Amino acid sequence: MSDIQSINEIQDEIIDDFTGIDDWMDRYAMIIDLGNALPPIDEKLKTPDHLIEGCQSRVWLNAELTDDGKVNYTADSDAIIVKGIIALLIKVLNGHTPKEILDSDMYFIDKIGLAENLSPTRSNGLLAMLKQMRMYALAFDAIEKQKNVKP
Repeated sequence: MSDIQSINEIQDEIIDDFTGIDDWMDRYAMIIDLGNALPPIDEKLKTPDHLIEGCQSRVWLNAELTDDGKVNYTADSDAIIVKGIIALLIKVLNGHTPKEILDSDMYFIDKIGLAENLSPTRSNGLLAMLKQMRMYALAFDAIEKQKNVKP
């Protein structure tokens, strides 16, 4: 058994972290802290190609497939809450295979009340970020399958 946590184990941890905090101002502060802890994205990746469509704020997302077949996401945003939201998504999905990402049910978003406590534009942005992360995983999954096809 590896010491790598599953996507669901990470989601359950996040749910536990948020359960003890009733006040949404405190929850926002926690989300902002996560954003502030997000490793910086390489400045050369802050291009229109990496901007997520559907976000009111500017959010840059990059993904790379590691040699061991795991997806590594990096991101940044010009809005502190949004940067925290993408940090949460990265915390859950980073370091997993494309298939694990595609098969995951991101239930923590509803369990911690994130979507319902965001403005409609931020909620749409959350969905756009998640969609883009899944699109990267889908592309990497197709590449992996292609590699395994014998000529």
